[in-house]
Amino acid sequence: MIPINRLKIRLVLAAVILLPFMSGAQTRVMTIDEAINTALKNNRDVKIAQMNVSKAEAAVDEAFGYALPSVDFSASYYRFLQKPKMPFPDFAALLGNATYGILFDENVLPRDDNKFKPVGTSLQSFVQTNNFETSVQATQILFNSAVFRGIGSSQIYLNLSKEELKRKVSDVVLEVKKTFYGVLLSKELYEITEASFQNASENLGNVKALRDQGLVAEFDYLQAEVRVENIRPVLLQMENTLSAAKDGLKILLGIEQSENIDVTGDFSYTDEILPEEDETVRIALEDNLSLKSMQLKLEVDEAFIALDRSDYWPTIAAFANYSYTGSADNFKFQKYAAATVGLSFSINLFKGTRTYNKVEQSEITLSQSEEQFSQLQDFIASQVKFRINELRKVKASLAAQDRNVKVAQRAYELSIIRYKEGTGSQLEVENSDIALRQAKINRLQTVYDFILSKANLDQLLGRINQEYLIQFDFND
Repeated sequence: MIPINRLKIRLVLAAVILLPFMSGAQTRVMTIDEAINTALKNNRDVKIAQMNVSKAEAAVDEAFGYALPSVDFSASYYRFLQKPKMPFPDFAALLGNATYGILFDENVLPRDDNKFKPVGTSLQSFVQTNNFETSVQATQILFNSAVFRGIGSSQIYLNLSKEELKRKVSDVVLEVKKTFYGVLLSKELYEITEASFQNASENLGNVKALRDQGLVAEFDYLQAEVRVENIRPVLLQMENTLSAAKDGLKILLGIEQSENIDVTGDFSYTDEILPEEDETVRIALEDNLSLKSMQLKLEVDEAFIALDRSDYWPTIAAFANYSYTGSADNFKFQKYAAATVGLSFSINLFKGTRTYNKVEQSEITLSQSEEQFSQLQDFIASQVKFRINELRKVKASLAAQDRNVKVAQRAYELSIIRYKEGTGSQLEVENSDIALRQAKINRLQTVYDFILSKANLDQLLGRINQEYLIQFDFND
């Protein structure tokens, strides 16, 4: 036997030696809210959904930009290396013939038809070598169906992207809850198994003491020892399961696998009144985030049909143009300015039925979305009913589970007492311990099922803690 004082000294020294290593590997203990906020911060799907919102906001600004006036400036300079020419009447012949005609008509000279020359054509150039031109033109769309429809469509798409972000946040929240409570369940199962192992070890110590005093047979001691060794691998398996569950949670949270984490939370059941089925289905059909997204998808499809039909309508625009031009052969430019204002009207008369077929395709897409929406409604309604029935089943079994744990606990205590009094056996102790452990596990599994069913039902009903949405901008 080691003296108590010496044992204390050794424990203190061991603590001092291990302290630096323990401090270097601190464990991060997380609550369910901390885990959810961490996942929302690191989840790549959520980040992509946020980018889609930013992209949709830029699309809205772009759509408004088409309704604003556009101002274009252009400038050009060009030099003719070889001037273009064109056939033109012989001006010298025309001028000479006209002059002689007047002189003959006024009897200034005697008439002589030989003086008239035939008028032909010659290649002549009417441009100068160096030229420049600058112009500014402002255009304002007065009517264009595609522009105005595009503004409304982009706003609908922005609302859809925000709803998709909410849905993605809701999905992440549900996944974190499943994984978090899975870790908590593994932790509880490990603690139950560990308690059973401690009970078996204490029982082994008691049996050993009784055997040493000759009060029990060697067989009882061997049975108690086998019981301890049977539980040991189960305890190791529970420890591995807990470690794997934590690793899975780390992946979901987007944190390093080398980080040590633990979870803390309430793994208990509180009795509550279950919702009425028809009313719950009605709420789900109104508030479910997937249905809201699909509803906005229908509006987007309708907007695309209107956009495609806008090709049938004309475009009316007002414009103003100012230009400043100059030309010269020797860079001593002769310059002049010109300004125009006006209206333009354009409409397509025939596109080879492209617009008709494009509209038809968009209408088919809308019909497909409507069918998908109806299918999703049916699925949501069936899932709500399934989750409510699941909650009812769990609630009904929990009372029996609680009573079963109490009975198993009492049976185990009595088996210990009976064995110490010599009226029981190690088999009774082992069987009662197994029954107690199984009763606790069954109750934990039932509570876990209730928590997950409740979380699934909340998601179906579109319920999400507003604190999880604070970090995102959902303002219109």
